[in-house]
Amino acid sequence: MIGKSAIEDALSRLDKLTQEEARMATAQVLKATRSVDDRVRGVDDRMAGVDGGVKAIDGKVAKIIDGT
Repeated sequence: MIGKSAIEDALSRLDKLTQEEARMATAQVLKATRSVDDRVRGVDDRMAGVDGGVKAIDGKVAKIIDGT
């Protein structure tokens, strides 16, 4: 009986540690995902700036072609 109780206690502690490890791993994945998301948003913002620059150049080229 004593051995069985010790095994059950050990399994219970192992289960708690496994659950805690899973929570910690999930937190790390969420942290990494957030970092990637922030970087993608930064790239998106820079691309919008490039797009605006290209449109401005297109306008200037069109004026040159039109001779105005």
